[in-house]
Amino acid sequence: MPSQDRIIDVRPETPKVRHEIIFDTFAELETVSAYILVNDHDPKPLWYQFAAENAGEFSWDTLEDGPEVWRIRIGRVAPP
Repeated sequence: MPSQDRIIDVRPETPKVRHEIIFDTFAELETVSAYILVNDHDPKPLWYQFAAENAGEFSWDTLEDGPEVWRIRIGRVAPP
């Protein structure tokens, strides 16, 4: 995990604001940069939302796959 990746731990946040934080953080990313999402449940539905709203613009690398903590590196990729 690169040391420059910002860590966004949404576990203490209310479910109502988690996606807002996650997508706002993604919107602020510069091209070819990333952040680490830390979550308390499988974020697979979030991947589908990224795929629908940001197709071809993001990368998704699972660093830890539960069962209590999930860590996903979400990045903004360079345009083709």
